[in-house]
Amino acid sequence: MLTAAAAPPIHRIGDAPRDCGGRARPIGSSIPGIQPLPPSMPTEIDLATLSMTEIFRLQNLLSQELVRRFESSAAVCFSDIVGSTAYFARFGDVAGRALQQLHIDLLDRTLARHGGRIVDTAGDGAVSCFLSANAATAAMCELQHAVGEENAHRERDHQLVLRIGLHWGRVLTDGVQVTGDVMNLCSRIAASAEPGQIRLSRDAFRELELEHRLRCRPLGEVELKGAGRALALLALDWLDRSRFPVAVLVRETAERIELPLQDLISFGRLDIVEGMSANDVVLTLADPQATRQISRWHFELRRRPGGYALRSVTSHTTLVDGQTLQRGDEVPVVPGSVVSLAGVMTLEFIGNTRPEGTRSDETMIF
Repeated sequence: MLTAAAAPPIHRIGDAPRDCGGRARPIGSSIPGIQPLPPSMPTEIDLATLSMTEIFRLQNLLSQELVRRFESSAAVCFSDIVGSTAYFARFGDVAGRALQQLHIDLLDRTLARHGGRIVDTAGDGAVSCFLSANAATAAMCELQHAVGEENAHRERDHQLVLRIGLHWGRVLTDGVQVTGDVMNLCSRIAASAEPGQIRLSRDAFRELELEHRLRCRPLGEVELKGAGRALALLALDWLDRSRFPVAVLVRETAERIELPLQDLISFGRLDIVEGMSANDVVLTLADPQATRQISRWHFELRRRPGGYALRSVTSHTTLVDGQTLQRGDEVPVVPGSVVSLAGVMTLEFIGNTRPEGTRSDETMIF
């Protein structure tokens, strides 16, 4: 297990109860309908002398006291490294642990700016907690951007890719530990996400302000592995779609290809090389001879803070918005950009994130 940032001060017995953020709650604060333990209750109990009825009563009293003193609402996030098992197998324990530590360090720096804190780490994953779903959402978006900035200086095989889940619910916390079914469900939500994606529950969505709600796309009922049930989930679009296309349209075939949420996306006609994927987006036409005019590796999209940059990696003709590129040339592409490949294929970059017929108010009332 990795070591996260320094934990908050330990909560001692007799201290004021604390919320998920580690802040003290007023002593005597309670939840409506639940009464504190009676003052007359003995401080020492001989369990061997209690009847079954008395044990059940004591159990109920202790449960009520746990809720009264330690239960609160919180936003819980689970961030997980994509493909870490294969990464460890390929590059070894030292490189694998370094990638895990990078995840924790980026997360820790991000949380400090949004009032969150890491409450648990286990191998590839980390659990963080917030008092506000809006703060959690802002932090997870910033984390994905921080990962992208870090990946700009790393080779493709060593880039960090995260999938993130976000949930809102009741937790038990003493200001240090955080526990509850919310934690397990949050990890299942993260596991269902695509690489680079942020997914959130309907409970979390309902806590969001309008600004964040409008960036969410309903996914419907999603079966969660290990949870034994489906849950209504949404995908949070953390990229600015006025600058970042979401898909490409092949004009010759009318095929729409969604862009994966990666910092580097490769395009070319080659599908597999030595048993591994050669390109993230494989480009083919019905005419094999025309397809061969497209290079095996033709160009790359590199995600920058302000948008995608297209970099030519071939000597074959590549035109971006009418500008001819030589091998190694790099130009920005935005929604609406048109790319011509060897005169046989034309790609149009699309920025519309919503399927046809989906209205923005449908997300707002989800």
